[in-house]
Order: sequence, then structure tokens, then C-alpha cells
Amino acid sequence: MALNKLKFNSINVTPAASEAIRFNSSANGLETTSSFGGSLVKIATTTASSSSSISFTSGLTSTHKEYIFIFNNIHPATDSAGLQFNFSVDGGSNYNVTKTSTHFRAYHAEDGSGQTLAYTNWNDLAQGTGYQNLTGALYNEGVGSDNDQSTSGFLHIFEPSSTTFTKHFLANFQYAASNDYTENSYTGGYGNTTSAVNAIDFKMSSGNIDAGTITMYGVL
Repeated sequence: MALNKLKFNSINVTPAASEAIRFNSSANGLETTSSFGGSLVKIATTTASSSSSISFTSGLTSTHKEYIFIFNNIHPATDSAGLQFNFSVDGGSNYNVTKTSTHFRAYHAEDGSGQTLAYTNWNDLAQGTGYQNLTGALYNEGVGSDNDQSTSGFLHIFEPSSTTFTKHFLANFQYAASNDYTENSYTGGYGNTTSAVNAIDFKMSSGNIDAGTITMYGVL
């Protein structure tokens, strides 16, 4: 089998943060692209200010098969509250889609007294219609409300407009917990509906979202 060689001038790989290398559309050269797997299109950004919840009721359409929500320094008004979300299939009139999920976390105390990697069954759902935890929310594992405490992370949702398949999601969050632990949580699951999901709501398990931003991107 013969090997094809790329000409030096066919390579367009100017270094850029959070980018990877792929073949171009003509398959005769290389180019950089988003390391998320495709080009990101910013759709909307919302800044919290003592907000009871933050909802995105437009933008989740068949235009994109994947959506990414980026969370920056979400600060709760109530100590040890958990960041949560739920889906809607009726434009935001009801957030109650049935979900099955799993959740695990790793943590380490500031003083080095405790560390573990564990499955946390109290943060998952088994055909539940309630809000899904993205961070811990029980047993002092929630996000701390000290002035310097917050959570940041991302949530991926795959083809929410599909009327054939369930709605898969996965998330990763890093946060400063109320018990002065650093915690890294992973959540995955699916919304068990073949109806198109067209809205999503975010809130804390208790109290308001005091500050922070949430940005929604579509992936081309």
C-alpha cells in the first residue's frame, strides 16, 4: 500500500488554545479545530444575579446535534447547595422529563485529612422526573457559599431535538465544597423521552444562584 505525503504548505495548524488537528474538507491537508470535536457556535449567555433559576427556552433546535453549556463561577446564595438541571418538552411550561443517571466524584480536603473516589447514589436518578444534580447537594458536599467559593464546569446534551432517541447527557464539574473540600463530579444519563427537548432549566437545590454565567453553544 502506497503512503501519501502531505505537502508542507498544505498544513494550517497555527497553535491555538483548546484546539486539535484534523484533515481539512478536501482531505488533502491539515487544519486546527475545536478539541470538543467541532466548531462551537455561541447561542446565548446568561449572567446570574440572585436568580431563582436560569432557563434557556430557545436555541435547542435541530440546527445542532450537540449542545454544550459552559458554567463559570456559579456561586450559591445558600451554603452546601447543589447545582441542578431539568429538561422540558413544552417550551419551559414544565420541567419534568423522566431521567435515569449515574454520578460519581473525587474529593480532597484542604487540610489533607480526607480523600476518596466514590459512586454517590444519592445524586443519581432511576426513572425520576425531578431535577438532576450536577454537583453534590447532600451531606455537606454541596457548593460552598463563602465569598471565594463557586463551581465551574460543562454539560453536554446530544441531539435534544430527536423524535427517535432518548436524550443523552454528560457533565463534569469542579467546585469548592462547603466542607472545605475540593470536589470533582461526573454525571451521565439520559432523558427517557422521544419527544424533542426544547428548553432546559438550571437552579440550586436550595436558595438562589447568587452569581456566575452560563453560556450555551451549538456544535457544528
